[in-house]
Amino acid sequence: MYGLHSLFEALQYQAFVDFGYLMLLIYFIAMSGVTIYALLQFHLLFLYKKFHKDNPQIQYKKYESDDQNAPFVTVQLPMYNEMYVAERIIDYVAAQEYPKDKFEIHVLDDSTDETVAIVAAKVAELKARGFQIEHIHRVNRQGYKAGALQEAMPKANGEFIAIFDADFTPRPDFLRTTMAYFEDQKIAIVQTRWEHINADYSMLTKLQALQLNVHFTVEQAGRSYGNLLLQFNGTAGVWRKKVINEAGGWQSDTLTEDLDLSFRAQIMGYKIQYLEKLGSPAELPVDMNALKGQQFRWNKGGAQNARKLLKLVWNTDKLNGIQKMHAISQLMAYGVFLWVFIAALSSIPLSFAFQELGISTHFLSFSVLGLFAVAAISYTANITAALNRNNPPSFWEKVRFFGLFLSFLPISMGLSLYNAIAVVEGLRGKVSAFVRTPKYGTISEKNPLKKTSYLARKISWITYAEGFMALVFSAAVIIGVKTGNNAFVLFHSMLAFGFATICYYSIKHLRFR
Repeated sequence: MYGLHSLFEALQYQAFVDFGYLMLLIYFIAMSGVTIYALLQFHLLFLYKKFHKDNPQIQYKKYESDDQNAPFVTVQLPMYNEMYVAERIIDYVAAQEYPKDKFEIHVLDDSTDETVAIVAAKVAELKARGFQIEHIHRVNRQGYKAGALQEAMPKANGEFIAIFDADFTPRPDFLRTTMAYFEDQKIAIVQTRWEHINADYSMLTKLQALQLNVHFTVEQAGRSYGNLLLQFNGTAGVWRKKVINEAGGWQSDTLTEDLDLSFRAQIMGYKIQYLEKLGSPAELPVDMNALKGQQFRWNKGGAQNARKLLKLVWNTDKLNGIQKMHAISQLMAYGVFLWVFIAALSSIPLSFAFQELGISTHFLSFSVLGLFAVAAISYTANITAALNRNNPPSFWEKVRFFGLFLSFLPISMGLSLYNAIAVVEGLRGKVSAFVRTPKYGTISEKNPLKKTSYLARKISWITYAEGFMALVFSAAVIIGVKTGNNAFVLFHSMLAFGFATICYYSIKHLRFR
């Protein structure tokens, strides 16, 4: 009997050791994925800084405001239930410093609320002022945004098509500047950089601006300067109409039709001209549930495009090895949140297995490379980017950045569950609706968030799960400190804070009445 008991204990111990090694392997693979992605981003930072060092002054072409040789443009404004911002975007497009007889405005309106009447009234007003403008209202949302864009193609009279989401406020010289670049017949798209009209509204908008600035400086500009594949960002850009048709048109089988079509066009041999210094201001989501919906759409759509385009990228002979590597990285980038969540889950049992495995925790310090890369990229994009300044940053600007960055890391981790679910759904090919990100115009004390429509009205099961994860990682921190297993205490503290913050604001930003 004693021998059987000893054998049972030995088997238990061996099972514990085997499980520990399995968790170590899973954690290592997950963090390796994150680190490889971060190092490829670091290569984009190198390309970005090299270009600006070699080209300290960038001058953009422009048509004169009354140039009758300017090409005819159709400006499409796809929208769905945007009563707070619909008038604003139409007015901004009408204010373009471009010959009035050289562009038309098509409002692609799938709305089911007051937006329809608001748009109709504004369209009638501008028609009376001599603008070429049409209100194209669909009674269904078939294909969502991609469907609206594709259905409107036969009605577009322009050789070029500019697209703006409803929350944008384009600069008056947008058309004058972008259209000057289509003299090169290989240019299919001219994309501009997003700016943020409400970046300082709250900590939530500040953190979004920090992350988006990375994409619209180091990532987009780095890819442009390195002759790599870019993406059309769905708005604030102009397409050559014939390329849309040649590349297969707008397709609604993914939630990010912009990434899909722009990759197909570039694989055909066309190019995207990125104008880093031409900003197109827009509104950031001001409530947590809207942000999560946007993140879910981007991550699920990215995973859907990975399923759809990876083989096409790999097999094409029109891209070299470096271009293929970065294109694949870009398509798989949305999986970073999945890797982070897997690493988070595996780190809990692993934190208590290190001692029994006899492995030094220094073994996993390679992941710090990724953290340094992310910090360097974010610092460049938000502080030292050539488009932001000519003078060195002040001490307090640096302090403010690092404070935001230290908040950004755990809150990004807190979004890992939500975004990981989106990625898994996208990889599985699960079909879901295109959930637009509601915008509210300029929010002030006279127009508080709680009094607006479009806020979520019920708590999602994922929000409950995020609260549970906050408790799990808080417990892991406490147990780790008490038992002296400190290897993951900082990591688990960040996860606990991140999940708790996401859960708290998801509930706070509900509309209960």
